[in-house]
Amino acid sequence: MAERLRLYGLKALVTSAAGGIGEAVSRTLVKHGASVIAVDVPGSGVEQHFASVKGIVGLAANLGDATRMPALVEEVLEHSGGLDIVICDFPLQPGTPLADGDPALAELLETRAGLVMSLCRSALPHLKKSPGGRIVTIGFLRSAFSADGEQASAQAENDLAALTRALAGEIGEFGITANYIQPGAIMTPVSREVFRNDTTLRDFCIANSAAHRLGEPVDVAKVALFLASDDAGFVSGTGIAVDGGRAMR
Repeated sequence: MAERLRLYGLKALVTSAAGGIGEAVSRTLVKHGASVIAVDVPGSGVEQHFASVKGIVGLAANLGDATRMPALVEEVLEHSGGLDIVICDFPLQPGTPLADGDPALAELLETRAGLVMSLCRSALPHLKKSPGGRIVTIGFLRSAFSADGEQASAQAENDLAALTRALAGEIGEFGITANYIQPGAIMTPVSREVFRNDTTLRDFCIANSAAHRLGEPVDVAKVALFLASDDAGFVSGTGIAVDGGRAMR
């Protein structure tokens, strides 16, 4: 029972939670004792999606505007009364997979950085009150990049790594940790649509994974659980890849 309720009494905010990784994380955290405010964009159906799930409240909000993050945190607090865990996963999948050198990547990275930092800094005063504040950011899916977008994918992860190290250095003195998860080819609804339109990219991702399969959202959720728990109390400023490993060539 103690293991099952390892997050007992903690309060979490999870963004992009109506499906895919965000939904899996929300369900995993609540299974282990947390109460969760699951946020997604208007029209996502997030409120109805979790209406019958004990411990999860669905909330529709603008997740594309960094200036709206302080208001989002305040709305979350109206429901939860506190905040211990922030899972940052923003809906920033490009219209088509990015290749190396695509100029759209720079804007995407800038947007992500603005959203993550605004949300985290808005949550910081409340995380300081937590016995163990946790921030976990989810990186871009591998389906955001084409088969010839390996360098672009690496650039996106390096950018997130630098952002996370800076954030961890800023908040570490308050006992708060900040880490990231870099997913590989995970079968979210978004990835499923990309792979349906580009089976070559799907096959490329499978062939380049040591596990020789696509991942599932719960694979990421289990790592998020670890990073949100006391088990990761001295882990900060780093990342964990959830990609099945890299195949030897």
